Amino acid sequence: MSHHSYPVKGAGLGLRRTLLGPLQTFDPATVNEIVSFMEVAPENWINVGGQRGKAFRHFTERFPFVCHGLSLSIGGPTPLDQTFIRKLRQFIDTHRIRAYSEHLSYCTDDGHLYDLMPIPFTEEAVRYVAGRIRQVQDMIGRRMAIENVSYYAAPGAQLSEIDFINAVISEADCDLLLDVNNIYVNSVNHSYDAVEFLQGLPGDRIAYGHIAGHYNEAEDLIVDTHGADIITDVWDLLDKAYELFGVFPTLLERDFNIPPLAELLNEVQKIRDIQGKYSPVDRDNDGQTEKHSNGHRQSA
Repeated sequence: MSHHSYPVKGAGLGLRRTLLGPLQTFDPATVNEIVSFMEVAPENWINVGGQRGKAFRHFTERFPFVCHGLSLSIGGPTPLDQTFIRKLRQFIDTHRIRAYSEHLSYCTDDGHLYDLMPIPFTEEAVRYVAGRIRQVQDMIGRRMAIENVSYYAAPGAQLSEIDFINAVISEADCDLLLDVNNIYVNSVNHSYDAVEFLQGLPGDRIAYGHIAGHYNEAEDLIVDTHGADIITDVWDLLDKAYELFGVFPTLLERDFNIPPLAELLNEVQKIRDIQGKYSPVDRDNDGQTEKHSNGHRQSA
């Protein structure tokens, strides 16, 4: 079980532009009580000014923030985008971002592919990716976390997915963003045991976690969409992760088909309820200690 300190606490919500309005008009006390931290893709906000930039600062001043990148392409064949990384560091410093994470995949090959491509699970790829992660960590002056991704094919694999992830984290000396839904999706698509996979991850490297919904294309093919409610099996896997590693901060990802804010907050509350089973006392944004019941609260 992990006892290291986390960059944020509790349950989080991904801040999408479409949520700016609803979050500003929703009862702030309810939002503050349920949402402990927020996450953004830095690429969507780095050059944003004016009214939208002001609205963003309104939230970064109220909540601790983490960043989840989309375009670093840590496993890509092209050189790292130094200009972007410098802007990223400035963004992290300006908004006092608590953690930065990226996908263990690549999305560029002489131009953006607009999809997250799997890195071949090979020793050579481990060395290549770990070197790039160390380079980014040096440039941004802090550790970063990498996320276990969903993938649909494993071309040229020499290592298993779990061995590949562990080798990269160890060699790069970086942290893990544990995506519970991706483990579930991959366990169905690649026929492995999700709990066994979870047990193989380095719990002491977890920075925070993600949970999300997905789309069932067929009985043996799930597509990771972040566009649906979270299913019971994925909630159960999150519960198991807390049992194995202790409670870690966990964020609800919802990228499209976004329901009314009250429904999203119910899912964030459910994260808190499961956390409450293992760690009954949490701290809210004001540093006040508050107890959370296991009862599912309906937010108005």
